Amino acid sequence: MAYTLDQFCRDLHDALIEKVDDESRETVRANLEKLLANPDFVAETWQEDTPPGKRVLYHDKDTDVYVLAHVQEEGKKGNPHSHGASWAIYGNATGATDMSEWRRTNSEDDDHAELVLEKEYSITPGLAQAYGPGLIHSTGHPCKSWVLRVTGTDLDTLPRYRFDAKKDKILETA
Repeated sequence: MAYTLDQFCRDLHDALIEKVDDESRETVRANLEKLLANPDFVAETWQEDTPPGKRVLYHDKDTDVYVLAHVQEEGKKGNPHSHGASWAIYGNATGATDMSEWRRTNSEDDDHAELVLEKEYSITPGLAQAYGPGLIHSTGHPCKSWVLRVTGTDLDTLPRYRFDAKKDKILETA
């Protein structure tokens, strides 16, 4: 029997209720890949005419974790950012999410950031990747993509860090 959203949400709750650390996030990441491998889940969650944006599929009131379904438009590219004190796990159902991980080289007390590109890779269908608190990353979508994202809280309610190429020094080569 295929792994379902209900099973994923129960397992997510169980993995995160005691503590949230790299090990528990890895459990959620592996289970997210199992969920993305279920074609019925994908067909129930997204259709070709699903508009761009995000939808909340689940919110765990005990852990404050969210499961979000995104439709990303072709060519969408984000600036480097972190999720502040929270975390996120990204997984693709279709398309690709081109990920870049960055390292800040100057003090957080400075009025600008100096970032150096550390790593680049793509999250392709069926794969998921976890990003712990404070990890600076950016996303790009070379084609329309259906993305499932799990976040440690409602990221829109918490201070996060976004880096602006007009103000900050962002180096794309090491």
